Amino acid sequence: MPTSRKLYGTRLRVLSILTAVVLTGGFALAAFYAPIEADQGFSQKIFYLHVPLAIVSLCGFIFGGICAIQYLRTNDPRHDLRAYTAIHQSLIFCAAALVTGSIWAKAAWGQWWVWDEPTLVSFLIVFLLYATYQPLRFSIEDPEKQSRYAAVFAIVAGAFVPLNFLAVRLANPLIHPRVLNSSGGSLPGDMKVAFYTCVVGMALLFVTLWKYEMTAKHNRAQLRSLKRKLGGPDAAAIRGRSAAPRVSAS
Repeated sequence: MPTSRKLYGTRLRVLSILTAVVLTGGFALAAFYAPIEADQGFSQKIFYLHVPLAIVSLCGFIFGGICAIQYLRTNDPRHDLRAYTAIHQSLIFCAAALVTGSIWAKAAWGQWWVWDEPTLVSFLIVFLLYATYQPLRFSIEDPEKQSRYAAVFAIVAGAFVPLNFLAVRLANPLIHPRVLNSSGGSLPGDMKVAFYTCVVGMALLFVTLWKYEMTAKHNRAQLRSLKRKLGGPDAAAIRGRSAAPRVSAS
């Protein structure tokens, strides 16, 4: 099981420890080092969780689109698996960003949601767009067509993410803060240190969870291969009950 060892070995263990250290350090900096925002008070601290979640989820969607391009170029099911896993993880991060954003909005603005704010609405649109990705896979029975249609979807949706981001940046800002801009953002130095540490930690968390899920899917593929060799349940029948992409056991 060389693939499993490669994913589950020392590198992943070290990555998990590094993720825990950086993420804990980032949240500690946010709580105790970064100054309290003058207008919002301590409730603004959720910013250090909400914004990194949003940034990493959008980057994960784009990464899924890149993996989908690789799949269409090579027809290698490993790239389809990478795209599927990246989008699945990004959806979780995106949902968490929406929840934490609503909590922050309630504390800062007195409302759970503001429909005339383009940043919020556009992020919700991205989430709802990608929420249709997995049902698309479930709706297609043929494995080859399932992978190809899902890849095309991931590419088109992945291209929409930066275009949507740029469109929102060019829009007239209303009440949502613009943290990252050409002039370096609106954060003072102490806040920047905590914020960027949290972004790095959140990115590491995404990569770590992505690797764990990849490893789990590879292990299931190896188990199906062993069952097939031993005359157990047919792998195709097992796979037919799932929307997960094809995985090579090698």
